[in-house]
Amino acid sequence: MFVVIVGCGRVGSTVARSMLREGHDVSCLDEDPEVHARLEVGLETSWEDAGGQFTVGTALETDALDAAGVEKADAFVASTNGDNTNIIIAQIAKRRYNVPTVVARILDPLRAEWYEKQGVKTICPTNFAIRMLEEELMGTAGDG
Repeated sequence: MFVVIVGCGRVGSTVARSMLREGHDVSCLDEDPEVHARLEVGLETSWEDAGGQFTVGTALETDALDAAGVEKADAFVASTNGDNTNIIIAQIAKRRYNVPTVVARILDPLRAEWYEKQGVKTICPTNFAIRMLEEELMGTAGDG
Protein backbone atom coordinates (compact mmCIF):
# COMPACT_ATOMS: atom_id res chain seq x y z
CA MET A 1 0.00 0.00 0.00
CA PHE A 2 1.24 3.51 -0.80
CA VAL A 3 0.40 5.96 1.98
CA VAL A 4 0.71 9.76 1.89
CA ILE A 5 0.83 11.44 5.29
CA VAL A 6 0.54 15.20 5.55
CA GLY A 7 1.83 16.68 8.77
CA CYS A 8 4.83 15.01 10.39
CA GLY A 9 4.47 16.12 13.96
CA ARG A 10 4.10 13.63 16.81
CA VAL A 11 1.14 11.86 15.25
CA GLY A 12 2.05 11.89 11.57
CA SER A 13 5.67 10.86 12.06
CA THR A 14 4.73 8.00 14.38
CA VAL A 15 2.11 6.68 11.96
CA ALA A 16 4.62 7.05 9.10
CA ARG A 17 7.29 5.01 10.89
CA SER A 18 4.74 2.37 11.84
CA MET A 19 3.48 2.03 8.28
CA LEU A 20 7.03 1.84 6.92
CA ARG A 21 7.91 -0.88 9.48
CA GLU A 22 4.87 -2.83 8.29
CA GLY A 23 6.29 -2.82 4.77
CA HIS A 24 4.19 -0.09 3.19
CA ASP A 25 5.50 2.65 0.93
CA VAL A 26 5.21 5.96 2.79
CA SER A 27 5.49 9.51 1.56
CA CYS A 28 5.36 12.39 4.03
CA LEU A 29 4.63 16.03 3.29
CA ASP A 30 5.24 18.89 5.70
CA GLU A 31 5.98 22.58 5.28
CA ASP A 32 8.69 22.47 7.97
CA PRO A 33 11.88 20.74 6.79
CA GLU A 34 12.99 20.32 10.42
CA VAL A 35 10.31 17.69 11.12
CA HIS A 36 12.20 15.29 8.88
CA ALA A 37 14.25 14.42 11.98
CA ARG A 38 11.10 13.03 13.65
CA LEU A 39 10.79 10.45 10.89
CA GLU A 40 14.19 9.01 11.72
CA VAL A 41 13.60 8.50 15.44
CA GLY A 42 14.32 4.86 16.20
CA LEU A 43 15.56 4.06 12.70
CA GLU A 44 19.03 2.69 12.17
CA THR A 45 19.32 4.50 8.84
CA SER A 46 17.95 7.62 7.19
CA TRP A 47 14.24 7.87 6.41
CA GLU A 48 14.97 7.72 2.69
CA ASP A 49 17.38 4.77 3.02
CA ALA A 50 14.66 2.97 4.94
CA GLY A 51 12.38 3.48 1.92
CA GLY A 52 10.44 6.58 2.96
CA GLN A 53 9.91 9.75 0.98
CA PHE A 54 9.79 13.28 2.40
CA THR A 55 8.58 16.38 0.59
CA VAL A 56 8.76 19.92 1.89
CA GLY A 57 5.71 21.90 0.87
CA THR A 58 2.30 23.23 1.76
CA ALA A 59 -0.43 20.63 1.45
CA LEU A 60 -2.95 23.19 0.24
CA GLU A 61 -0.89 23.51 -2.95
CA THR A 62 -1.50 20.80 -5.50
CA ASP A 63 2.14 20.95 -6.66
CA ALA A 64 3.23 19.82 -3.20
CA LEU A 65 0.61 17.05 -3.12
CA ASP A 66 1.71 15.93 -6.58
CA ALA A 67 5.37 15.89 -5.49
CA ALA A 68 4.40 13.72 -2.51
CA GLY A 69 2.74 11.26 -4.91
CA VAL A 70 -0.89 11.69 -3.94
CA GLU A 71 -2.06 10.69 -7.42
CA LYS A 72 -0.88 7.11 -6.81
CA ALA A 73 -1.83 6.93 -3.11
CA ASP A 74 -3.91 4.07 -1.76
CA ALA A 75 -4.35 5.92 1.54
CA PHE A 76 -4.05 9.51 2.70
CA VAL A 77 -3.73 10.83 6.24
CA ALA A 78 -4.31 14.51 7.07
CA SER A 79 -2.56 15.09 10.39
CA THR A 80 -1.47 18.71 10.40
CA ASN A 81 -2.02 20.86 13.49
CA GLY A 82 -5.03 22.60 11.92
CA ASP A 83 -8.55 21.23 11.63
CA ASN A 84 -9.40 23.48 8.67
CA THR A 85 -6.32 22.38 6.75
CA ASN A 86 -6.98 18.72 7.49
CA ILE A 87 -10.59 18.98 6.36
CA ILE A 88 -9.68 20.72 3.10
CA ILE A 89 -6.77 18.48 2.14
CA ALA A 90 -8.77 15.35 3.02
CA GLN A 91 -11.51 16.50 0.66
CA ILE A 92 -8.95 17.30 -2.05
CA ALA A 93 -7.40 13.84 -1.71
CA LYS A 94 -10.81 12.17 -1.86
CA ARG A 95 -12.52 14.23 -4.55
CA ARG A 96 -9.74 15.45 -6.83
CA TYR A 97 -7.30 12.54 -6.57
CA ASN A 98 -9.80 9.77 -5.80
CA VAL A 99 -7.66 8.30 -3.04
CA PRO A 100 -9.58 5.23 -1.81
CA THR A 101 -8.86 5.64 1.92
CA VAL A 102 -8.72 9.15 3.39
CA VAL A 103 -8.58 9.93 7.11
CA ALA A 104 -8.46 13.37 8.73
CA ARG A 105 -7.48 14.12 12.31
CA ILE A 106 -9.98 16.67 13.62
CA LEU A 107 -9.56 18.00 17.17
CA ASP A 108 -12.96 19.69 17.45
CA PRO A 109 -15.56 17.01 18.31
CA LEU A 110 -18.47 18.92 16.73
CA ARG A 111 -16.59 19.43 13.47
CA ALA A 112 -15.42 15.82 13.45
CA GLU A 113 -18.99 14.60 13.83
CA TRP A 114 -20.32 16.93 11.12
CA TYR A 115 -17.62 16.01 8.59
CA GLU A 116 -18.03 12.33 9.36
CA LYS A 117 -21.70 12.72 8.37
CA GLN A 118 -20.52 14.38 5.14
CA GLY A 119 -18.46 11.32 4.28
CA VAL A 120 -15.02 12.39 5.54
CA LYS A 121 -13.50 9.69 7.75
CA THR A 122 -12.33 11.49 10.88
CA ILE A 123 -10.34 10.62 13.95
CA CYS A 124 -10.98 12.91 16.90
CA PRO A 125 -8.39 12.54 19.69
CA THR A 126 -10.43 14.93 21.81
CA ASN A 127 -13.31 12.44 21.87
CA PHE A 128 -10.96 9.67 23.00
CA ALA A 129 -9.65 11.87 25.81
CA ILE A 130 -13.17 12.81 26.90
CA ARG A 131 -14.25 9.16 27.04
CA MET A 132 -11.14 8.11 28.96
CA LEU A 133 -11.54 10.93 31.49
CA GLU A 134 -15.22 10.16 31.96
CA GLU A 135 -14.44 6.46 32.48
CA GLU A 136 -11.77 7.32 35.07
CA LEU A 137 -14.12 9.65 36.91
CA MET A 138 -17.03 7.21 36.81
CA GLY A 139 -14.75 4.41 37.99
CA THR A 140 -13.60 6.41 41.01
CA ALA A 141 -16.97 7.99 41.79
CA GLY A 142 -17.93 5.06 43.99
CA ASP A 143 -14.61 5.13 45.86
CA GLY A 144 -15.83 7.85 48.02
